[in-house]
Amino acid sequence: MAGKVNSWVLDNGLTALHNNATHIYICSAEPMSYSDATSTYALGNNNFGVGLALGAPVNGTPDGRKVTTTAVTAGAVTGTGTVIRWAIVDSVNSRLLVDGDLAASQAVTAGNVFSLPAFDIRIPGS
Repeated sequence: MAGKVNSWVLDNGLTALHNNATHIYICSAEPMSYSDATSTYALGNNNFGVGLALGAPVNGTPDGRKVTTTAVTAGAVTGTGTVIRWAIVDSVNSRLLVDGDLAASQAVTAGNVFSLPAFDIRIPGS
């Protein structure tokens, strides 16, 4: 599940996340802003293009709603270090949309590729 969700995403729901997410970044620390995710802590990224990073919202289990990310199979590693988090951003509007912990930290080297399996981002029901 996501570490935090930007208030803009909460206000506009998962549809806005689906419609505006463009990139997923791998980060060496928890990003608190778009700049953190895309520059300060960025060790790599994958450009999906607008509306292609996440599926459309569907029912979550056991309740709520969810979107599922597209699996990354050939992300570009742009820095050398240890990755601990992922971050999904809207590059058109310079927004950090959502971020979270990786299942396990991973050492990466600039010039290599990275992969991430598809995963869910869920807003639980009340």
